[in-house]
Amino acid sequence: MASTIQSASGPLLSIRNLAKSFGQNAVLRDISLDVAEGEFLTILGESGSGKTTLLRIIAGFESADSGELIMSGQRLDRLPSYKRRVNTVFQHYALFPHLSVEDNVGYGLSVAKVPRAEIAARVEHALAMVKMSEFAKSKPSKISGGQQQRIALARALVNRPRMLLLDEPLSALDANLRRQMQGELKSLQREVGISFIFVTHDQEEAMVMSDRIALLRFGALEQIASPREIYRRPATSYTAQFIGHTNLLRAEVNAGIAYCHSLQWPVKVPDGPALFSLRPENVRIAGIQNSGIRMRGQVRQRAFHGATELLQIECADGLQLSMRSASRSEWTGPIEVEFDPADATPVRESK
Repeated sequence: MASTIQSASGPLLSIRNLAKSFGQNAVLRDISLDVAEGEFLTILGESGSGKTTLLRIIAGFESADSGELIMSGQRLDRLPSYKRRVNTVFQHYALFPHLSVEDNVGYGLSVAKVPRAEIAARVEHALAMVKMSEFAKSKPSKISGGQQQRIALARALVNRPRMLLLDEPLSALDANLRRQMQGELKSLQREVGISFIFVTHDQEEAMVMSDRIALLRFGALEQIASPREIYRRPATSYTAQFIGHTNLLRAEVNAGIAYCHSLQWPVKVPDGPALFSLRPENVRIAGIQNSGIRMRGQVRQRAFHGATELLQIECADGLQLSMRSASRSEWTGPIEVEFDPADATPVRESK
């Protein structure tokens, strides 16, 4: 199930059989995954999936009911939060408004009674990493939301963590700044070379930034894979529907042929009921050459997405299909569409 990135020395963090309940509510169910040195792993899921609880357990703000956390061979779950080489950036940056940017970044070091000369050097380096050196003397109220985000990152990085945990840190930003910060955050992670565990409910954000995505559903891991793999080869119907749009085709397989409404195509799955995910962009207007599985239908709905449109097509046999196509001024009359059999990916039914 897991697509794994590991160094020769093994994973930086191993999570083994982690479980957590609040009263009768099981929030995490037998979570096991590895995080590699220098990896950008995103924990993705809808509200209530357990993603923030998992992050808080790694940080030491919550304790698990069972399971283990192991970082570089040491039991992390037995250490208090302040002894873990892990730092967290929260959704609300919690900068001290009365302190300057540099004092905010160095606050934790001051509390730890690090020598002043060392604090100054480390703060200077951390601000340089996030390209905020020129704002060292500014107050948080005088800088933008995106700049405050960078200061929160610098405050975490100044502690030299082995791993940075980020709990939906971009959700308070407007759409344009959020997209810009996604790229900057990914670049920063590559520059500093430490592992990031990033929590979000935004599947597009996860796809853009991650080396791997761990998709949570009802406190359990639904799938762990690279963005490309999880999109192109979803393991379950839930993954296929949560990550982008898809058509779920319910078919009956007999002797290597899938039968769905009036369609039939060759497959390599056992006989019996089967479910297939077909992405809308893999449905196209039928060409002159008979190169795919064809059907005729009427366009019933159109959703404009700028350069592309998402069309809802109703076929004569009652089958409903979504197709993503280049935008055009109008669609009139019946259309004939097709897809390649290889693009219909078998998936497990999510229960």
